[in-house]
Amino acid sequence: MNPHTQAKRKFLLWVSIAGVVGLGLGMIIGRFGFCDDTEKNSVPGILDAIVQDGDPEVTAEIINQINSENIRRYLQELSENPHLAGTDADYKQAKELQEFWTSAGLDEAFITPYDILLSYPETQNESMMNQIFVYNSSDQEVWKSALYEPILDPSENKSNVVPPFNAYSAPGDVSSTDLVYVNYGRVEDYRWLAQNTSINITGKIVLARYGKIFRGDKAHQAYLHGAKGIIIYSDPADYAVDGETSQVYPRDWWLPESGTQRGTILLGSGDPLTPGYPATEHAYRLNESEAGLPKIPSHPIGYGVAKTLIGYMDGVEVPNSWKGALNVTYRYGGPLKDPYKSVRIRISTKNEKRTTYNVFGVIQGRVEPDRYVLLGNHRDAWVFGAIDPSSGTAVMKEVSRVMGNMVKTGKWRPRRTIIFCSWGAEEYGLIGSTEWIEQYVKNLASRAVAYLNVDIAVQGNYSLRSLGTPLLNSVIYDSTKKIPNPDDQDTVKKTVYDKWLASFPNTEKTLPRIADMGSGSDYAPFIKRVGLPCLDIRYTYNSNQYKLSSYPLYHSKYETFKVVDEIMDRGFKRHRAVGQAWGEIARSLADSLLIPFRVQDYAQKLNELVKQLDSDFGTLMRKNGIQFDLLYNVSSLFTKETDAFQKFVDSVDKRDPFAIRKINDQLMQLERAFIDPQGLPGRPLARHILFAESSVNTYAGSSFPGLADGMFEIESSPDEASRWEIVKKHFTVILYTIESAASTLRDVHKFMPL
Repeated sequence: MNPHTQAKRKFLLWVSIAGVVGLGLGMIIGRFGFCDDTEKNSVPGILDAIVQDGDPEVTAEIINQINSENIRRYLQELSENPHLAGTDADYKQAKELQEFWTSAGLDEAFITPYDILLSYPETQNESMMNQIFVYNSSDQEVWKSALYEPILDPSENKSNVVPPFNAYSAPGDVSSTDLVYVNYGRVEDYRWLAQNTSINITGKIVLARYGKIFRGDKAHQAYLHGAKGIIIYSDPADYAVDGETSQVYPRDWWLPESGTQRGTILLGSGDPLTPGYPATEHAYRLNESEAGLPKIPSHPIGYGVAKTLIGYMDGVEVPNSWKGALNVTYRYGGPLKDPYKSVRIRISTKNEKRTTYNVFGVIQGRVEPDRYVLLGNHRDAWVFGAIDPSSGTAVMKEVSRVMGNMVKTGKWRPRRTIIFCSWGAEEYGLIGSTEWIEQYVKNLASRAVAYLNVDIAVQGNYSLRSLGTPLLNSVIYDSTKKIPNPDDQDTVKKTVYDKWLASFPNTEKTLPRIADMGSGSDYAPFIKRVGLPCLDIRYTYNSNQYKLSSYPLYHSKYETFKVVDEIMDRGFKRHRAVGQAWGEIARSLADSLLIPFRVQDYAQKLNELVKQLDSDFGTLMRKNGIQFDLLYNVSSLFTKETDAFQKFVDSVDKRDPFAIRKINDQLMQLERAFIDPQGLPGRPLARHILFAESSVNTYAGSSFPGLADGMFEIESSPDEASRWEIVKKHFTVILYTIESAASTLRDVHKFMPL
């Protein structure tokens, strides 16, 4: 090639390079010099936002924009008609919520269906409907229970009210000459009967009162003790503070004698035919006979019916601790009084495969769209559900409206993604949430920050109450300090936090009490399947004054808009306060540069659990060869690592996005570190070694649940030696898991000790 040609090619190459560079500079100048503000903010805005903390003005905007009247209107609409899971009304509400979220400015709104096994009573043929009968010595019917609760207010006059029933009850028509009262139907109640009476439960029908434990555990214990059927009633001692003389619904919030608590008696969570896996179209399904469904007929009644039945009972009078508040003599029972001969339960409840629907509304995160803050509430109700769950649904709609509007108008977009979750079929056994978790557990385990549940927004007008895992303690406290006290009459306690602290302090009376979580709502599968920090907040009644099993109208058809609007929360100020707290907690988790988890709170909780376990079982465990002090040692190690980690967090350079991401990843993974993939002994789907429900009371939380279950079984099992081996093995699993969790807090290059 001659020199002239070579020089010409070099010249053309440099001209091409200059043209490309010039074109690039021109595009940059054109984009950021002449484009509108929205486009101008994109690339430089993201670069700034990577190391930018949340804007405190957003907090004020969210708190101020939550509107009580909107919540009231939403609740009136939601509770206008019954909306039982798996029905047309259930799907209608799902579609309406999807449309609401789309119009509110959320980035996405969609429905996820699951085909699941649900349960329904007979409603067409009265001669087959669920009912209780009493017969005399001539086998003549002398009494039978009503099929429906009577209408006490015109707002209840709807055609699709489901009659009282226990979902998943075994169908059957059973009779017994004996009716036996078993108090609350707990393990300790059956022990009392065995130790203090000659009554044999086998082949008999038992009568238990609601309260203390989950109704499914009552039915299961009745079956284990040989009963052929169980009747469960709401005693006024637990649901009407002044007994039969209480001022009741519709004039007050206390349960009337006809009020009847519906509810599932299924043990476990999720679709019973697809345990551990999502109930999608092509899922493998068990036969119903393999699904662990309840084995005996079960039926709920009100205390008016119970008083009649107890009046037919004979036998020895029960001790005072077993007596309720009915004006009747409570007896253990046995054969009925002469001339009454037998009691009969007819149950025609059937299981059916139906579709339930979860609905999701998504606000995409600006900086970390792959990190999710989840807010959830279930949508289905046994009847009108104005308290459970629609008070929570109404508040969630308002929080999402406010946040969606801020996104739509360009005022704000959170750092991390916020997902609003409306669950289907929670009342049947946390089914919608469990199926979704089973389908997306891998995504959630790697990307979710926390799950914030509001099952019920307002079940009383006294104070906030919270359940939660310890990583969320500080954000709950900090957020509630920003929310004005909705009680206008209380001029001393300025904030929700102040009222909460005064109402429900911890043992040291230094902070509001945050109780442990059982399995009473949709937070349960997030904790025990994923290992996700969770909370559940609501406004509640004064439980220091009223020793109730739940709010009085729980799961009855009298849970109407009227009782919320006219009695429980006039002006919807408590609903608003819950929405403000829920929104601010979510904003803090979604918007803070560093996720506001305080790991030392986890260490403190762990130490408390160890001391409680020692108090309950430590002496017995030591006597049987368990080196209990090893648990104190690993707990101290964990505390040491949390202190060191917090010092590192406090000194981190917040301008370093890689350091921030590293810390946030460690914070997110801490709760997951307490997950054992093998599950608890005998409960493979309960995988969190610290937090799970009690094996004998699904509603209640249990510390070190695997050990607590094992020790409980040792006390009641003749096969003590094999039970001790299970306890000893699980004890070593706990030691390893705590050590492993501690290692996740170390420097990522030095997680192994030297």
